[in-house]
Amino acid sequence: MPGRVEQIWIKRAKRGVMDAVQNAKLRENKGLVGNANQGGRRQVTILERERWESHVATLNASLDPSRRRANILISGCSLRDSRNKILRIGNVRFCIAGETKPCNQMEEALPGLEQVMRPDWGGGAFAMVLNDGEIHVGDELQWVENTEPLALFQKSAGR
Repeated sequence: MPGRVEQIWIKRAKRGVMDAVQNAKLRENKGLVGNANQGGRRQVTILERERWESHVATLNASLDPSRRRANILISGCSLRDSRNKILRIGNVRFCIAGETKPCNQMEEALPGLEQVMRPDWGGGAFAMVLNDGEIHVGDELQWVENTEPLALFQKSAGR
């Protein structure tokens, strides 16, 4: 069974508000249109709903996942050890570039959260956008075979 997109957020400014949206346009080698982070390897951040719920339950708390400051909340798909894998959401392909490590903003949101999120890709992943397209809340997602030379994409993305 494929995973799905649960929520999408766009961050207009660094440390700014996370605006929930029902759909978002993406640009190859850039990221979400209107998002503060553009280009580089960290174009989009992705978080697993199941992991988030486990983190806050461990701390006996309730906290909206937008406080993680990720762009896309998914369910039904593990991001653990997914570096260099290709994730397709709707018609957009993402190359997972690495693990998103939690920072002190997680501690500000909920004491103990940064430490709970550290192991096993618990903070989610960051990705590069491989093609222009649009994603929607409810879109299915799945891992796909990597048929593109990753080194060429990283070079075109400024790496």
